[in-house]
Amino acid sequence: MKVIYSDKHKLRDAQYEIAGGRLVYPFERPARMEYILARLKERKFNDIIPPKDFGMAPVKKIHNADLLDFLEHGYDEWKAAGYAGDMCATAWFARRMPSDRRPQSIDGKLSYHALSSETMIDKGTWEASLASKDVALTGAEMILKGPDKVVYSLCRPPGHHATADMFGGYCFLNNAAIAAQYMRDNGAKKVAILDVDVHHGNGIQDIFYNRGDVLYVSLHGAPEVTYPFFMGYADETGAGDGVGANKNYPIPAGGKYDIWGAALMDGLKAIQQFGAEILIVSLGTDTYEKDPISPLKLTSNDFITMGRAIAGINLPTHVVMEGGYAVEEIGINAVNFLEGMLDKK
Repeated sequence: MKVIYSDKHKLRDAQYEIAGGRLVYPFERPARMEYILARLKERKFNDIIPPKDFGMAPVKKIHNADLLDFLEHGYDEWKAAGYAGDMCATAWFARRMPSDRRPQSIDGKLSYHALSSETMIDKGTWEASLASKDVALTGAEMILKGPDKVVYSLCRPPGHHATADMFGGYCFLNNAAIAAQYMRDNGAKKVAILDVDVHHGNGIQDIFYNRGDVLYVSLHGAPEVTYPFFMGYADETGAGDGVGANKNYPIPAGGKYDIWGAALMDGLKAIQQFGAEILIVSLGTDTYEKDPISPLKLTSNDFITMGRAIAGINLPTHVVMEGGYAVEEIGINAVNFLEGMLDKK
């Protein structure tokens, strides 16, 4: 199995986030990748390669110009305005506000494009995000060209919360969505995205909700108690041409693999019925029982079982890294999933 990875993820190293009413060092931190890399090497996944540069054309198919301009230039504007720390949003367009016109000041732009306040932007965020989308696109190209049946894109920052015009949940560019669109543009008629992160991928759902050519299947903590809270209910099934091409499986707090696994098998059946030619897995390991921001209770061995189940539908599979914040166990859980995909003993 080929693994695509870029050291440029280290350029993003925000110094704090808001959690539980305190400023803490972010759960989404560079060390996450180091633990995964160490475990990959320990388990003899040695085919680790750098990404190609795909430029901005694939990104512009997914994200609008205002967001891209903000992500590229916002930090410099923030510093020019005299602010000292990382960028943190302070206001949002909310219910009953009469206009969603984009403000001109940098703190206004920041609040306009932010989904939530936990995600800070530092000096290296933009360059790290560009490298992350190239990691995803390199994996997508490999799957399209073959002969690889499974490729792992070790993306950081993650992407599944980023919408066409908003960032949040540690996500800036939607790596899985960009990869899916690239696959569609280069010959794949039907692509399925299976999101197994504990947090609903609101960005992926929003991007493809009105389309019938990309199926989005998400298993996640119930939105009543799990970020991002306002999307991910089972009755969100798509609109327009996308009716039936969006399937959400909200899992109650405390859920273990018996509930998760039943939902997974139903989701895999939906992927087969859809007629997907290629599968993208948005892999979050934050369903793990010791994850600090997860309500679910999967064990490390459950990731092996999950990988085997997904491999069972026998589709070319592009695994794109998303969340997972039990840092010391993230390598074990991510690699367990990969070994399950390969049915490696």
